[in-house]
Amino acid sequence: MAGDYETQHVPVMPNEVIQWLSPQPGQIIVDGTLGGGGHTRILAKHVMPDGLVIGLDRDPAAVERCQKICAGLPVLIVHADFRDLPEVLRDREIAFVDGILLDLGMSSDQLADPSRGFSFHADGPLDLRFDPSRGEPAWSLLRHISERSLADIIHRYGEERFSRRIAAAIVRERRSGRLKTARELAQLISQVVPRSRMNPIHPATRTFQALRIAVNDELGALESALKRYPEILRPGGRFVVISFHSLEDRLVKEAFLHDPRYTPLTKKPITPTDDETAANPRSRSAKLRAALRT
Repeated sequence: MAGDYETQHVPVMPNEVIQWLSPQPGQIIVDGTLGGGGHTRILAKHVMPDGLVIGLDRDPAAVERCQKICAGLPVLIVHADFRDLPEVLRDREIAFVDGILLDLGMSSDQLADPSRGFSFHADGPLDLRFDPSRGEPAWSLLRHISERSLADIIHRYGEERFSRRIAAAIVRERRSGRLKTARELAQLISQVVPRSRMNPIHPATRTFQALRIAVNDELGALESALKRYPEILRPGGRFVVISFHSLEDRLVKEAFLHDPRYTPLTKKPITPTDDETAANPRSRSAKLRAALRT
């Protein structure tokens, strides 16, 4: 929450980020997804004393928290969507940067805030927006979206094979005026989707992912960034992306392979070590890809 400056978020693959981004003293590096500020602080220490890290986040709580966490470091923090990085730089008369990091994972701070609706157990509103001041919250979307469109969202963005069953249950339940909290939605999905012995994840995981992607236009933001970043990344500069599900990773892989402005540095995605996943289980699905600006 905005007033709490302690972060619960643990940065994913910090050593690998430094290895593939290779920040140097005096460079300008962008962390497009501040989160808990962990990567930002590490990068700042590598570009000191004359360099700069520009940190962006859509979440105003993350921005406020990182203003405190990064105090005293060469860090400029901006409340902005990472897709708008070219405009952020233009407004500050910065033509090029030397490296860009995008960690597309949701932060532990967002999960821990019951008012945001990211946790299945939250009794706060089912919001799911990274920036609560913009766009439509998930609970509002569920009130009016058609059953077919909802099933399509859950199937496309969540890769959920029970998407039609879940969408039908949601449409039936919303007539009662319920489904305003994360807990209510998670309980409903648990009633209609069988738990798998082979897959230990919560039955609502894919649906929550799909709704979050939809209300935040996450894939649209990533597609835009992949197309626009070569404009502001210095030739020889590096671009590192950490993704957490196959839809994101596919977009990054295709852009790095087929956009002639990128030269892939990683033939296969880099994944966390066993030690890291044991210490930080939320890192287990992370995949890192890196490319050079041609």
